[in-house]
Amino acid sequence: MTENQGAGSEGHVLRLYVTGRTPRSERAIQTLRKLCDTELRGRYELVVVDVLVNPQLAEDEKILATPTVVKALPPPMRRIIGDLSDTEKVLLGLDLTSPPQAPTD
Repeated sequence: MTENQGAGSEGHVLRLYVTGRTPRSERAIQTLRKLCDTELRGRYELVVVDVLVNPQLAEDEKILATPTVVKALPPPMRRIIGDLSDTEKVLLGLDLTSPPQAPTD
């Protein structure tokens, strides 16, 4: 599953590795989507990879546990393993920041 929200040259490319359609996987997907919508405001591409369906992709990325988020772009590559409920920890760990807002007159 891919969601392209206008990653473009200034956007972020994230891959979320999950195991099946379990409640834990669904919670990770929803949490990451919400975080991206709030913090990245449409400047991201989110690819959800089910390791049961695409085990080779997980092996290529050396994914040992799920859920795992990999920030592929922009460099440097970062990853977060496990619970995504601590938004500040996820933002810091993946080096995701919002662009500064222009002042309005």
